[in-house]
Amino acid sequence: MYQTASMNFKEELDKNPIFNKVAEVSKNDGVDSYVVGGFVRDLILKRPSKDIDFVTIGSGILMAEKVAKSIKGAKVSVFKNFGTAMIKSQGFDLEFVGARKESYNRGSRKPIVEDGTLSDDQNRRDFTINAMAISLNESNYGELVDPFEGAKDLKRKTIRTPLDPDITFSDDPLRMMRAVRFASQLNFDIEANTFEGIIRNADRIEIVSKERIADELNKIILSKTPSYGFKLLYHAGLLKLIFPEMIDLLGVETIDGKSHKDNFYHTLQVLDNVSKYSDDLWLRWAAILHDIAKPATKRFDAKVGWTFHGHEDKGARMVPHIFRKMKLPLNEKMNYVKKLVRLHLRPIALVKDNITDTAIRRLLFEAGDDVEDLMKLCRADVTSKNDDKVKRYLANFKKVEQKMREVEEKDQMRNFQPPVSGEEIMEIFKLKPGRIIGEIKEEIKEAILEGKISNDRTQALEYMHQIAANKGLKNLA
Repeated sequence: MYQTASMNFKEELDKNPIFNKVAEVSKNDGVDSYVVGGFVRDLILKRPSKDIDFVTIGSGILMAEKVAKSIKGAKVSVFKNFGTAMIKSQGFDLEFVGARKESYNRGSRKPIVEDGTLSDDQNRRDFTINAMAISLNESNYGELVDPFEGAKDLKRKTIRTPLDPDITFSDDPLRMMRAVRFASQLNFDIEANTFEGIIRNADRIEIVSKERIADELNKIILSKTPSYGFKLLYHAGLLKLIFPEMIDLLGVETIDGKSHKDNFYHTLQVLDNVSKYSDDLWLRWAAILHDIAKPATKRFDAKVGWTFHGHEDKGARMVPHIFRKMKLPLNEKMNYVKKLVRLHLRPIALVKDNITDTAIRRLLFEAGDDVEDLMKLCRADVTSKNDDKVKRYLANFKKVEQKMREVEEKDQMRNFQPPVSGEEIMEIFKLKPGRIIGEIKEEIKEAILEGKISNDRTQALEYMHQIAANKGLKNLA
């Protein structure tokens, strides 16, 4: 699977004509160019990659402009402040930059950049597996340039910094998050000295923007087994700095011989369970936050033991604050997570033989199109070590789902819209906008949810007139 530094990648490069185009421009201009970084790593790992980074010993912008001329219809996006240029071609994102060396001021992630050699450019890379280059030069086309044994680290499944980790992480603290992200995505270990460097420099994460941290955290959450990444963040001392609410879940308290589960590790298990069935980032966030209010609602009762009454409602109220603080989107994604956190106990409460149509209708009404995701979350939330208990719960969930299908087919409650609008009520009774309009609509909705009337316009209008008569209103239409 792996190729060593002594091997040549010409055969692989020849599969994509872009490499020969860059090589030709480089030869004509008398400069050296290389493909570097993640593309090289993924090529060795045999992972697909659509991002290709090129380094040239000269102007990356000039190189991009000349390469673009050889690609029909290609346009160059230039970023002068960064000395980079990008071309989108045939589904690939091609980025060009001149080789450079960097130095940092302690209070900023923004480097002072100077022109440099390939060696300078490789020295500034975050990890050995990202510091490899492949030559596009005539004398050694396709040859791997691997000064830090990145190919061997790929074989060892190891994340390691090319230079002293204290320098690497202090210069750019986001690299600590990236180390965990790559370990989580690739299922690699972080080399001991590198991990100790993260622990020593964890506090430096405070100079990194919340947006960049959230971006890396989301990539960890989207990895195959995200609990691994979270455990690394926790043991490195990063999690308490970027997500203290999650650290609050950690630990078990015992009184009178009664203990509650460790809600931190339970949450990670739920997250992994969800991840087996869905790649949806926001469903995974709902798994992370479903029990986030348990520390705030934890109580001990001598008769029943530990309780967390109302943690679902308080947790839902915490979601906007957490999203705002972590610079996550304050839009329908947040509302989706908030809804699932608020409703995550409801299907579990329905797991009994005498499920009423009313309870099912209310759940369908409140969950709407997200009801399938809610059920995925609820299944994932069953983490008992008692296999019989798990099987019993999951079997009962099937009963609930069957009942939901029956009620939905009969009553069509999902995405329920009242059969009578507020405008119609105002027109029929010649009313101005006011509280009474909402009261009538609410009573009609409740009557449908309770099964007093069907989700039917004719029945809703008849019921509306009964409500109006009780309120002393007359039909003036």
